Amino acid sequence: MAVRRPLTSPGSVMPRRGPHVTPRSSASGASTTAKAPARSRAKAAESEATEGAQPRTRKAAAPRGRAKAKTPEPTVAEVLQSGVTDVSFKREGNDVVLTVGGKKRSLDEVDENAFDHKEASKDEKKINEDEGFSLSDADDADEPEQQVMAAGATADPVKDYLKQIGKVALLNAEQEVTLAKRIEAGLFADESLTEEKVKPADLEDFQWIADDGRQAKNHLLEANLRLVVSLAKRYTGRGMLFLDLIQEGNLGLIRAVEKFDYTKGYKFSTYATWWIKQAITRAMADQARTIRIPVHMVEVINKLARVQRQMLQDLGREPTPEELAKELDMTAEKVVEVQKYGREPISLHTPLGEDGDSEFGDLIEDSEAVVPAEAVNFTLLQEQLHDVLDTLSEREAGVVSMRFGLTDGQPKTLDEIGKVYGVTRERIRQIESKTMSKLRHPSRSQVLRDYLD
Repeated sequence: MAVRRPLTSPGSVMPRRGPHVTPRSSASGASTTAKAPARSRAKAAESEATEGAQPRTRKAAAPRGRAKAKTPEPTVAEVLQSGVTDVSFKREGNDVVLTVGGKKRSLDEVDENAFDHKEASKDEKKINEDEGFSLSDADDADEPEQQVMAAGATADPVKDYLKQIGKVALLNAEQEVTLAKRIEAGLFADESLTEEKVKPADLEDFQWIADDGRQAKNHLLEANLRLVVSLAKRYTGRGMLFLDLIQEGNLGLIRAVEKFDYTKGYKFSTYATWWIKQAITRAMADQARTIRIPVHMVEVINKLARVQRQMLQDLGREPTPEELAKELDMTAEKVVEVQKYGREPISLHTPLGEDGDSEFGDLIEDSEAVVPAEAVNFTLLQEQLHDVLDTLSEREAGVVSMRFGLTDGQPKTLDEIGKVYGVTRERIRQIESKTMSKLRHPSRSQVLRDYLD
């Protein structure tokens, strides 16, 4: 029985089974074909496409002659196992996409056993490091390994900050006025919204104006951050870190943006310079010194230092307190006092010498340290004094010891001693006078007089 072949045209698509493209006619050589209606041809094509265990492909029939069979496309596993090098991994969003032979493949199509795990780990690690973190293979937790710096960061925070603020372009005078007007409108809208003076129909417009004012304020701030850095450089080396000076200057810049009046005709940088300087100098007065000095006194100290440097250049020598007092219109005693306030404390652990093997504290005398010779003399004096008191009666020795604090170092009054012995203060005074007369006798006093010399 002959197998019928549907009629084909140059643009038609024909299903095939297995490696064959078109079925042949019977062995008898009959080549008759039956013309089937279009609906019958579609049904036959659909039924043949669903039958059989082998995958089927579609191929356009050749205009003349027999169509050539197309080699089936290899699977992902076959490509990986064949050792081809045209395999790459690429990060798209949060996923890693596998590309084989220039074609993206779903990870569901890949056999896990076909992977070269070492190469895959290497490629994936490189992708992740470009994003600012790396994956550690040391354990099975697969947790991100923390790095010191983020992507694009350097070891110098000042350099990173300057690079960041340098991305914002500087403003000209017209742009500053435009931003100032937007800020003013935003402040008015904020005030109106706070006081609930806005009609419901205008509420959305006022909120938009307020948001636009805040954006303009941020723009004016970011465009002038480099001005703060240039001014902060003048105050380095005075007890505060450079980044701390920049931060304090930024606070002054914020104040300048809030107070700027564009109707005066000045550039914003001219006005903001004074607010930035004031913020930095106030912060230095409060934080730079170990012992805080009031701000007004810091201003006097700075003024005295400026005059002293100027007179040193003019005179070629250090000016005297009298010369400084005449220049500053104050007394010489006041100049000396201000100079004393302006002294910076020095740490006792400051290294000295070229090698730094000694400290400043090693050269300072301890005034409270006990001298060995004096300690020995004091011990001998106590022993001799107790020997002399042993020649007196118990009451006389007790009264003298409590009266002069020989026992605990705290002298007691006559009333306190009288309460101890149950007598009046007058009686204690008499006992004291009598005992002192006995102690002045040469037989007792001569031993003690040697320690007075």
